[in-house]
Amino acid sequence: MIDVLVVDDDFMVARIHRGFVERVAGFRVVGTASTGEEAVAAVGELRPDLVLLDLYLPDMFGLDVVTRLRAARHDCDVLVISAAREAEAVRRAVRYGAVNYLLKPFGFDELRTRLEQYAARRNAPRATVVADQADVDRVLSRSGTQFATSALPRGLSPETAELVERALRERSGTLSAAECAGAVGISRVSARRYLEHFAETGRAEVTLRYGSAGRPERRYGWVG
Repeated sequence: MIDVLVVDDDFMVARIHRGFVERVAGFRVVGTASTGEEAVAAVGELRPDLVLLDLYLPDMFGLDVVTRLRAARHDCDVLVISAAREAEAVRRAVRYGAVNYLLKPFGFDELRTRLEQYAARRNAPRATVVADQADVDRVLSRSGTQFATSALPRGLSPETAELVERALRERSGTLSAAECAGAVGISRVSARRYLEHFAETGRAEVTLRYGSAGRPERRYGWVG
């Protein structure tokens, strides 16, 4: 079982999130906390594997909780659940090692998908050494670091790659380059470059949709 601590200052929201987590096979909630101080203390006492962490807490910003946990050498993962929509908050969460970032409000299926992705990464067999760059990229992906900046082709930025990945992750089905461009706010050509990069590195799957005439449409789905 993967033990989870739910951290949210709204007790009703915390109760809902707890119910969501407990509906996902392989996960159980071992406790809840409503402040940063309570979260730090609960991690020390309960030793959860994963913390569902709200960023807007009454006594400190959520990422400061992560700093405290790392300083205390707690080896738990963090999944941010927040209404914070600033791109800088997302970037900071990634830098602090968050395994994912889920915007409030969200439904059960959205959280379940991310928990199942986390469980798959956590339970995947891991080599003790890396043989090549592909192995390095896989290790980074499994640890929750979504991008190895140096692995991006020339002309692609980590910030835009994050946005394209998020568009893919949040799509219940597949996404075309045009749809991705509209969601992210970039050109279709640029969107195609990022999508093809993810496909080439095994993080996205390409399917073809055939219409009545012309070339088939390339569609992309996230596989992690």
